[in-house]
Amino acid sequence: MIDYTYRVDKLFESQFREWKLARDNYHQLESVLVRTIFFHGYEISVQFNPGRITSSAARVDARSIEARPCFLCERNRPPKQQGVPYGIDYIILINPFPIFPRHLTIVSQLHIPQRIDGSFDTMLRLAQSLPEFVLFYNGPQCGASAPDHLHFQAGKRGFLPIERDSANPDLCHLVSRAGETELWLWKNYDRGIMTLKGTDPEALENVFSRFHEQFALTQPDRPEPMLNILAYCSDDLWTVHIIPRRIHRPACYFAEGENRILLSPASVDIGGVFITPRQEDFNRVTAYDILNILDEVCLGEEELITLTKDLL
Repeated sequence: MIDYTYRVDKLFESQFREWKLARDNYHQLESVLVRTIFFHGYEISVQFNPGRITSSAARVDARSIEARPCFLCERNRPPKQQGVPYGIDYIILINPFPIFPRHLTIVSQLHIPQRIDGSFDTMLRLAQSLPEFVLFYNGPQCGASAPDHLHFQAGKRGFLPIERDSANPDLCHLVSRAGETELWLWKNYDRGIMTLKGTDPEALENVFSRFHEQFALTQPDRPEPMLNILAYCSDDLWTVHIIPRRIHRPACYFAEGENRILLSPASVDIGGVFITPRQEDFNRVTAYDILNILDEVCLGEEELITLTKDLL
């Protein structure tokens, strides 16, 4: 069995040695500004990370995507960017514009659209192969800055508040169980989240596929139903947080002047770390702003109860 933890450690060592851009950007993470905003029963971190401006401000309309070379395709990647093959279909790269102290992008070797249907099993395998990381998937209209090229990302465990919050019974509670698979829902968290836990990846995939099919019926005009997904695996127990969405970006993203907050939430933000690439937004964003953003972007907790009824 391939030890991907070892291979990824060696990849970081070699890339930091040979690729100045990546080395400098990870070093700068040590001095990023961080604020903590407290809510009833949970907290959210706000990070000022100017290196993420390209991702946060990315134009992802069809015309803009067609007009630029795909930066995830091998021929367009920086010459110094090396990777670890994952089977024959994917390659593991370090993300040169990190949020996490260890941040990976796992890229399909083929230039195919960002879709979770048919790829969820790969995400589970990656989570098992990289137990020190949280895998995350941003849908094509849910924070992915390369919606034309299938990819996942992964960040070091322990960074996202959602990991510890999922163990809080006041926030996350068991709804149903079938065999070794469990369905958990969240309350008092101000965003609708469905969490699956289990030891059988095939059973998890079957439950997810049923949910995906059902949710897709509510968004028939989308390339796929709007989803952010986070997954991790410890001792062959998978935890998968599934976050259905209603819109891509909140109204404040498009506002003008002082009312604009350049914040385009994806898996990391909804998982509890809001990334602001502009310092003025970092300084002024409030709890009220965050609640408004979550309310606009995510489905509500009551909607999740309806969507997951009889799912398990």
